[in-house]
Amino acid sequence: MTREKLTDEQLLEAESRLSFQFFWEEANTDPDSPGYGLIRDRAPGMPDMASIASVGYGLTALTIGAERGWVSRDAAAERALGTLKTFRDHAEQRHGFYFHFLDMNTAKQFGGCEVSVIDTAILICGVLAAGQYFGGEVQLLAQELYERVEWDWYRNPDTNQFYMGYNDEEGRHFGTWDHYAEQFMMYFLGAASPTHPVPADMYDDFTRYVGYYNGHGPVIHSTGGALFVYQFSHAWFDFRGREDKYGVDWFENSVQASLTNRQFCIDQAAKSATFGPDSWGLTACDGPRGYSGTYGADPNVTKRDYVDGTIPPCGAAGSIVFTPEESIAALQNYYTNHPKLWGKYGFQDAYNLDVSPAWYAEDVIGIDKGITLLMIENYRTGFVWKQFMNIPAARKGMEMCMGEPRSALPASKRELSPSSANRR
Repeated sequence: MTREKLTDEQLLEAESRLSFQFFWEEANTDPDSPGYGLIRDRAPGMPDMASIASVGYGLTALTIGAERGWVSRDAAAERALGTLKTFRDHAEQRHGFYFHFLDMNTAKQFGGCEVSVIDTAILICGVLAAGQYFGGEVQLLAQELYERVEWDWYRNPDTNQFYMGYNDEEGRHFGTWDHYAEQFMMYFLGAASPTHPVPADMYDDFTRYVGYYNGHGPVIHSTGGALFVYQFSHAWFDFRGREDKYGVDWFENSVQASLTNRQFCIDQAAKSATFGPDSWGLTACDGPRGYSGTYGADPNVTKRDYVDGTIPPCGAAGSIVFTPEESIAALQNYYTNHPKLWGKYGFQDAYNLDVSPAWYAEDVIGIDKGITLLMIENYRTGFVWKQFMNIPAARKGMEMCMGEPRSALPASKRELSPSSANRR
C-alpha cells in the first residue's frame, strides 16, 4: 500500500509541525499542578511518566513553534516560563541535577530512576534555548537553573570523567563516561558554569575509538553504534566548519557515522525486508520486544550490534544535517510506502518488516520526536544553532574545551579497536 508523495518541503513541514504538536499537547497544562509544563516520555503509553530530556527538547520546540507561527509567541513564552518555574520550585533534584523521569503530576522521582547527568544536560540546553529566545523573566530563570547545577558534584576526580549516574536510594554515583558518546554538551556546559565549573580538560580524558566500515570512515565511535550519540549534542551546538585542538572535525565525524550506519543497512538488505538504502538509521527506539538502547551499527561491525530488522525514522531524520539527500529519501520512503508508520504526531517510533505480521510502533517517544524536530529545523534554517550559539556559555564552553586546532590526536587518546571498551 502506498500513497501520494509529498514534495520534500511539504514532508519536512508536516513532520516538523506534528512533532511540535507532541510537545505542545503531551504536556501538563494544569496551572495549579506542581508538574505544570512537564512533558510525557512517550504517547500514548505511560501517561504519568515525564522525561526531563523530553522537556529539554520541548522547551526548544517552543522556540521553533513560536518562530514558525504554529503557536503564538506569548503562549509559548507563558508555557516556557511556567515550565522553568516548575523546575525551580517543584521538580525533585539533587545538587541541581534532576531525576531521569518525573511523575507528570507531582514532579517527583518516577519509578526509582537515577539522577541523570546527561538528561539534565539535555534539559539545560532546552532551558537556555528558551531563555535566549524569549528573554526577560524566562532568560533570568534559565540562567538561575543553569547556575544551580553543581557539575563538579558529578565529576569523578580520580578519572577526570563524569559519572554515568547517581543512585539516590543507595546514595552513590555509578559508572563513567569513559569513551565517546553524546556527552559533549556536558563538558561545554560544565566548563562554562559560572558557579560550579569542572575542568575544561575533561574533554581530553575520554577514549576515542576509531573505526572504518566498507569504504566509510574513520569514525570516532561509540561501542554500540546507535546514531543518537552522533546527533544529540549537535542539535544545539554548532560544530560546522571547526576542528578541535587535536584536528578532529566532529561534524564530519557524524557525517561518516551516518554514512556507515546507512551502508550497514544496505549490506544487510539481502537478509532483511526492512533494511535498504532508503530504510536506515539504527538507533535507540521501540522494537517488537520493547524499547532498546542497543540498536546500532558499530563502524567495526562487531557482535555488539543489535539488529532485528527494526528501523526508526528518527535515525535518518536526526542525521538530516549530515546526510540531507539520504535522510530525505528515507523519510519519503517511510511516508509514501508505509502509511501505518504515520500517525497523530507524524512518524511513529519505528517499524519492522522482518516479523510476522509486520510490526509498526504504536507510540512516539519524546526524545525521538525532539531530535527529529530540531535537526530538521537546523537543516531548513539553522535556527536552533543560530539562537543557541548566541548564548555566551555555549560559545565559551566550546572554546574552553575544544580550543584552537594545534596538533594530531595524541596516541594515548586514540584506539584502533573497540575490543577493550567498557560497556555501559
